Amino acid sequence: MSPVNKEAIAAAFGRAAQSYSQHDELQRQSARGLLSTLGESDFPQVLDAGCGPGANSRYWRAAGSCVTAIDLSSQMLDEARQQQAADRYLVADIEAIPLPDEQFDLVWSHLAVQWCSSLPQALHELYRVARPGGKIAFTTLLESSLPELNQAWHAVDSGAHANRFLSQDEVLQALKGWRYRSVVQTITLSFSDALSAMRSLKGIGATHLHSGRDSKPLTRGQLHRLEMAWPQQQGEFPLSYQLFHGIIERD
Repeated sequence: MSPVNKEAIAAAFGRAAQSYSQHDELQRQSARGLLSTLGESDFPQVLDAGCGPGANSRYWRAAGSCVTAIDLSSQMLDEARQQQAADRYLVADIEAIPLPDEQFDLVWSHLAVQWCSSLPQALHELYRVARPGGKIAFTTLLESSLPELNQAWHAVDSGAHANRFLSQDEVLQALKGWRYRSVVQTITLSFSDALSAMRSLKGIGATHLHSGRDSKPLTRGQLHRLEMAWPQQQGEFPLSYQLFHGIIERD
């Protein structure tokens, strides 16, 4: 995979920091999926890697864990701080975590590693900071996500308007050699129109394209073509996400 522009990703999430919680239905449903895959909840020391505005940090703190929250975006960490989501906060890149080995009983990374340049490197770092006998719980988006958006854009132009995420095979390849279990979950959200569906992506910061940001706003003609080409269900505009939940046992 080509290197991703970390500054641009941090900026996209920084712009979304204030609106994130209004658009986080995907995050809430997906976090429930990762929690049920994990199945247990007694972890004295937790790292929330890619914490965003801190909803998951807050969950673990309420469960009695001591939580360290890291994120690439300082604005997201500011939001988490305002929510008193964690015990410690650190601006950090998941692919180079500036913390010593074997610190945490649970390393939790929910919907963050898809923004990394290298999934194997990200998982290696998450594994490194987990204690022997601890767990790494992560969720990432798979390439089969957002088929409705991709189909609609094909009617407008041939450019990339959603990131290419990894295939399930590529994720499984990155897990080779570790003890793990995994679940794939599909979440479909419905919107009243195409613009609302696309705004939901922007509201969670997920509009930064690895290939560069498309700065031109939609014309009315383009929006009309998008609406016509979007595969609707009972007059609603669906957006589907394929999520890979992985639990790695730290030896």
